[in-house]
Amino acid sequence: MAAASSLTRFTLTFYAPPAAVAACKAAIFAAGAGRYPGPGGYTECCWSTAGTGQFRPGDASNPHIGSAGALEETPEVRVETLCVGERVARGAVEALKKAHPYEEPAYQVVKLEDF
Repeated sequence: MAAASSLTRFTLTFYAPPAAVAACKAAIFAAGAGRYPGPGGYTECCWSTAGTGQFRPGDASNPHIGSAGALEETPEVRVETLCVGERVARGAVEALKKAHPYEEPAYQVVKLEDF
């Protein structure tokens, strides 16, 4: 296995209703997200902020919040964390999808440059 410093780093960002954030964070951290590869041994690191999400579920949807066809605005929390290595990033996304209550969780993975 490559040294942590030589692995590609990614940022995982996701949005979840406040009541689901703790379970989502626990799932991604168990998959290895939020670990910094330095000598301090930091784990479960993330940044989060509250905001308002907006979406309109399609006619064939089964939304966790709101109803099909109706525009919905709801409180959500945006969470960002580091994933060191593609295996960790993919595992964290898989864990997030299992833990998240939404039919289609909103998330993004961004590959980081090493300067």
